[in-house]
Parts: sequence; C-alpha cells; structure tokens
Amino acid sequence: MKTSIFLTVASTTPLKKADLTFVKFNLQLRLKNCYNLDEGQIMAKSIKYYLKNLSWINSLFLLLTPPASITLTVLWIYFDGFDWRLLLLGIFFYILSGISITAGYHRLFAHKAYDAHPIVKIFFLVFGAAAFQNSVLKWASDHRIHHSEVDTESDPYNINEGFFYAHMGWILLKEGNHFNDKYVKDLSRDKWVLFQHNHYFKIAGFFGILLPTLIGWLCFDTILGGLAIGALLKIVILHHSTFFINSLCHYIGTTPYTDSNTAKDSWFMALLTFGEGYHNFHHYFQADFRNGIKWFHFDPTKWLIQFLAKIKLAYKLKKTPDFKIMSAKLNMKLLQIKKGAKDIDDMAILEIEKMKEKAIESLRHLEELNRKYQTAKDKLPSFSVLEIKEKMALAKVEINYNLKKFEYLIQSYNSYRVA
Repeated sequence: MKTSIFLTVASTTPLKKADLTFVKFNLQLRLKNCYNLDEGQIMAKSIKYYLKNLSWINSLFLLLTPPASITLTVLWIYFDGFDWRLLLLGIFFYILSGISITAGYHRLFAHKAYDAHPIVKIFFLVFGAAAFQNSVLKWASDHRIHHSEVDTESDPYNINEGFFYAHMGWILLKEGNHFNDKYVKDLSRDKWVLFQHNHYFKIAGFFGILLPTLIGWLCFDTILGGLAIGALLKIVILHHSTFFINSLCHYIGTTPYTDSNTAKDSWFMALLTFGEGYHNFHHYFQADFRNGIKWFHFDPTKWLIQFLAKIKLAYKLKKTPDFKIMSAKLNMKLLQIKKGAKDIDDMAILEIEKMKEKAIESLRHLEELNRKYQTAKDKLPSFSVLEIKEKMALAKVEINYNLKKFEYLIQSYNSYRVA
C-alpha cells in the first residue's frame, strides 16, 4: 500500500506560521520518501505548470481544439444534417497528414531511414505541416534529442516526468518551444525544409484548415462540416495518435530487443499510430525504415515507403541486418535468465551464450551468402550459382538447429530453476 503524500488537518483553527512550516516540512519529507525527490525537484515539479511557464499559443490551441471540434460537429449535424461523405473527407485528410508525419517527419527527415524524390519530400512537408505539429526542423530536432537523451532530464518528452507530461504537457510549456538547431544542421541545408519552416503557419493554415473547409463548402454544401470534420476533428485525433507514441508506447508493451530504455513494442499501439507501435525495436534500430519487421506487423508507413521505392520515388532504404536483430533478441532472453536467477550456474549460462553466438554467426554467414548470390547469379556459371544455393540451404538448417538448441537450453534452465 502506497503512503499518502497528503496531510489531514483535523482542527478548523487557522494554522500559525510554525504550523505551516511543519506542514511544508512533513509534505516534503513524504514526497522524498515516496518518490525519492529532493526539495529542488519537488519545487520544480510543482511550479512546472504555473501560468508564467505556459506557452499560450500552444496551450490554447491544444486545449481549445477538442471542445471546438465537438461543438462544431454538433452544430453541423443540427443545421446541415449528417453526411457520411464528410467523414470520408476527414479520414482522407487524416491519412494524408498522419502518413506525412510518420513516413515524412519521422522516418525520412528525423532519422534519414531512406531518401526520397523532391516531389515526395514536398508532399510530406505540406501535409505534415497540416497536422499542426510544428515545422519539420523543430519536430526533428526534438525527436533526435529524445533518442539521444531518452528517459533523462534532457529528453523533451521524458516519460519519467509522468504520462501527461510525455503525452502533451511538455508542449504546453515555454521550454517545449526551444529550438536547438545543432541537431538538424543537415536539414537546415535543404531549401524545401527551410521554406516550410519559414512559412509554416501559412502552409498549415491553408492545407490543414482552409482547404478541407473549402472542399466541404464547394463539394458538399457545408462550411461547418468541412471545418468541423475535415479540419479540427482531424487535427485533434491526429495530435493524440502521435502523442501516444511518446506516452503509451513508453508505458505498455514488451521489450524484446532492449531494456536500456522505456520504449515498448505493442501491436495495439501500431494500429493507432500508422505502424509506429513497435517502439522498442525503433529505439534500438532507429535508422531502420521499418518499425514492424515481420510481414504480418501492421506498419502502413513501411508499406508506403516500399511502394515508393518500387516506383523509383524512394531509395537508399536502410534495413538492419537480420543477424543484428537476432543478436538483440537472444541477448534479451539471456539477460532475463540472468536477472531471474538467484543462484546462477556459470557453466549453464556459458553453454547458452555459446549457442547464442553460434546462431548469430550462422545467420551472418547466410546473409553473406545471399549477398554473394544476388550479385553473382547473372555473372557466374550455373554450377557456381548452384553451389552457393546449396551452401545457403545448409546455412538455414544450421540456423534452425542452433536456435532450437538455444531455446531448449533456455527452457531446460528455467525448468531446473523452478524445480
């Protein structure tokens, strides 16, 4: 049972100065005991959301758009009547802006996970701005700092500051508006990125609010519907689906690749975030253009990038070698064994580690053979190509054997510990 940090004052008599000092001391003591906070940290957390620390533009926009979208939606239905085509309009603009954030702002600009044709870049810059999540320079700067300083006080949306802070609280504060250009010097040399940064509000206002409102008026004869569904409701839902990546993706899910930070993998969060829910993988292999690496992983952002590559509008897709991914997963399984064991059998652990290294090495060998096959299949004589294919088949058998032996040793060791 957690100790309450609050004090109950039974007496209705006004507190004297000495009593107030005692109350303050007692409260600080309980905060320190419960949350391991010193006095400076306690004061910092308590004054964080004082009015003088708030960014009024961000705060008013984030706090007023939800009730405004609901109110305008009700008025639209009341005056103009419900029209499902307006829902399709909202979904259409939601997808345009949402995929521009994940495929554009995030994987293209912030992580350089691939390169793209200028037409694709301009598209992402335009509809990314329409999401009202700041210019790509500011967005990418914050995100690169997040990766380099994750879970520390320097992390712009540090989850250890609390769920609300990581979700949207940091944006409400003036400190959240600080822009550190040293993290985005490469992007600052891109003329289209600079153009978007310098004209951000104009682009966001036109493509995010004015355009869907005009389409609602001209095509469906309702200004209210276009503004409510195509503009404001789309912005609100997109805000929080993106914010979930910074909050819920550090709260719920699994850690199959690393436990060095709070990022989690969650198939459910992937459904809400255009495939960004495989966050544990992303934090460990942030340069990979994928988040969901399996064919069945829901990652429409990955699918879009792959499609763009097929039609020659995206190229230089960065993909983490399979042996590195396997190495991370096997290391985590071994680490869990070590953490869960009270009396570790050094010989058993050593045997598991050896089998892990064998599995990784056999997969690395297979990847080398595959590269050799892809580059030489049209140049070497048929018997040489056949020889490489036979070696690849043997390597696959070796990988399966080593992985099964590794899993067997893990299960055997767990059974031994339980017994």
